[in-house]
Amino acid sequence: MAESNCTRLVGYARVSTKDQETRMQIDALRAAGVQDIRQEKCSSVGARPELRKLLSELRHGDVLLVYKMDRIARSLKDLLQILESVKQAGASIRSLTEPLDTTGPIGLFIVQVLGAVAQLERGIIRERAIAGQIAAIKRGIVWGGRKPSLAPDQASMALEMRRQGKTQQEVADHFGVSRSTISRLDSPPKPRLYERRPVLAPYLSSK
Repeated sequence: MAESNCTRLVGYARVSTKDQETRMQIDALRAAGVQDIRQEKCSSVGARPELRKLLSELRHGDVLLVYKMDRIARSLKDLLQILESVKQAGASIRSLTEPLDTTGPIGLFIVQVLGAVAQLERGIIRERAIAGQIAAIKRGIVWGGRKPSLAPDQASMALEMRRQGKTQQEVADHFGVSRSTISRLDSPPKPRLYERRPVLAPYLSSK
């Protein structure tokens, strides 16, 4: 794809380890007419200072070229954030080996599809998380907070001792726990989990 004379091409190449080479990527970028090429050797999960610097230096009309999108992005979410940074700079991005080129309408359409896929993925994850919480509630599992200091049978025994007239401190000393632990046993039960998590209420209205 020919670029106009006023278009500045900027390339980015990355390999995951210091033992690997960026030569193939650089050769492909140079063949595409890129002279300004930034490169780094680091895993996608590590810091990418050259990429961060490159994105901050993009200007209106620039085109950022990469050999493959997985050389610049570590995930779909990361890719969308990078695409947004490029867009905010008034620049475009193009992959040499994939049909992603935001200089044209097809590439922009693909970005919109990727955004929709990401939104769908977030929705699926949210629904799975809610389903897991609901299943836990229905099994009587309470999430969050510290592990109880007393086992269920010990808690029952402690309450029985309280009914027999033992003070909270006496019961606490018997079990080797703090007085506040026994005090909590005497207190009214806490609201059920979904009452402390309003987002779950609509899913549990029939419970």
